[in-house]
Amino acid sequence: MRPTEGDHAVQTPPPEGPGQAELFPDPLVGEGLDGVSDRLVGFRGPTACQVVGITYRQLDYWARTGLVVPSIRGAAGSGSQRLYSFKDVLVLKIVKRLLDAGVSLQNIRIAVEHLRRRGIRDLAGITLFSDGTTVYECTSPEEVVDLLQGGQGVFGIAVSGAMREISGVIKDFPVERADGGTVDESPEDELARRRSRRAIS
Repeated sequence: MRPTEGDHAVQTPPPEGPGQAELFPDPLVGEGLDGVSDRLVGFRGPTACQVVGITYRQLDYWARTGLVVPSIRGAAGSGSQRLYSFKDVLVLKIVKRLLDAGVSLQNIRIAVEHLRRRGIRDLAGITLFSDGTTVYECTSPEEVVDLLQGGQGVFGIAVSGAMREISGVIKDFPVERADGGTVDESPEDELARRRSRRAIS
C-alpha cells in the first residue's frame, strides 16, 4: 500500500522490455491491432470523450494543462486531431472516477504521474483507493485489507475492471494510425483476408 501523494514518492519501476506494455490489453484485440503497437494506433478526442464519459471541453483542458496528454499525437495547429492510446483512455477514465469521488485535481495530478510510469500489464494489477484526499495504490489483497481496516480508502478503483469496461466499449469505435490512416478491419477480418490471400497464391 503506497500513497501516491506528496512526500511519499513512489520509486519508479524499472523500464519495461520492448513491447511489454505497449500493446492493447487482451480484452480489446488480443495482441494489438494486427500486431501494431499501442504507440502507433489510437483514438481521436471525440471517441475518448464518449468512452470515458467526459465533455470535449474537459478533455481539451486536461490536455492543455498537462493532466492527461495524448501520447500518440498532440494537437498541432488548426484542424489537427489529438490521438489517444488505449492507456491514455484508461488514465482518463481513472481521472474521471477520482474527480467524481471528490479527489482534488492536485492529488489526481500526482496519481496520474505515477500511473503513466506504469505499463498496461502493471496497471492491471493495481487497485486505487482514496479517502478523498490521498490516493493509495494497492497491489495485493493484504494491502487492501490493511487500508480498509485503518479506516481509510472510502473509494476504490480496480484498474483491471476499468480496463475491461473500456475494452468492451471502445472496440466499436474507429481506430486511427499515427500517420493519419484509419484501421477499419477488425483483427478477425484481417486474419481471414490474409488466409484467403495465402490460399490463392
